[in-house]
Amino acid sequence: MSTLKVTNLWIYPIKSLAGIQLKSTHIEPRGLQYDRRWVLVDQHSVFVNQRDYPEMVFLQPVIEENQISIHHKNNPEKVLTFSLAEPDTVPAEVQVWDDKCMAKPVGAEADQWFSEVLGKEVRLMFMHKDGIRPADPRYAVNENDEVSFADGYPILIISEESLALLNSKTDEHVPMNRFRANIIISGGIAHQEDQLRKININGIEMYGVKPCARCVMTTIDTHTGQKGKEPLKTLVKYRKLDRKILFGENFIPISSGHVSVGDQIDVLETKEAIKF
Repeated sequence: MSTLKVTNLWIYPIKSLAGIQLKSTHIEPRGLQYDRRWVLVDQHSVFVNQRDYPEMVFLQPVIEENQISIHHKNNPEKVLTFSLAEPDTVPAEVQVWDDKCMAKPVGAEADQWFSEVLGKEVRLMFMHKDGIRPADPRYAVNENDEVSFADGYPILIISEESLALLNSKTDEHVPMNRFRANIIISGGIAHQEDQLRKININGIEMYGVKPCARCVMTTIDTHTGQKGKEPLKTLVKYRKLDRKILFGENFIPISSGHVSVGDQIDVLETKEAIKF
């Protein structure tokens, strides 16, 4: 295979909010540091997301030293700031898809801020150290594999070549951030990430365990919050399998360490390409 390298790193600290582009970061068992460690839940403790509340796309997190600030892109004066540290609060159960796990409330100020912005009563919850959410055992590498508040797996990898192929087929340009990947790679062929069974990045080993099924959230314009038809309109023509549209590969890390833009990716094991 060709020489692959890391070209971009992204984290999404609060599930369904905008992301933060990084030059380097630390990879932990749950994924990239601070990625999807917070989630907004409704009065039934079920997570809320951009699919139902496109307004969330306008909320931009910024991490500085030991705190995180949330800025409203359309209202610069609308800012919330809170500590990155684990809250000293009593854990409560939250639900993300079919999974339930324990998380800690950040506090009343955060709850009020987000409730006003979204026009819905919500609470901001933090995944503390003991709030374990196991990875899907059907695809887990080890029994103790865990995941953050991401949809299902710790890390999502997509290649620039995959996006370039997609955009060569669409009538409108689709940016990479629609797919909310953590690690962007380049140097191979389109959808080479499908074939990566085991890789090593700067001493960090991780397994490609499952292709990522895409949903309507990829059709939300990150600038306007409006839903369109792309990229699903085009992807369904060449990336549909068993009624699912696949784009990107989910990975589970089996070791921790530091990763930076420019790092080379060593391919240790491969698997067959998906047949559509």
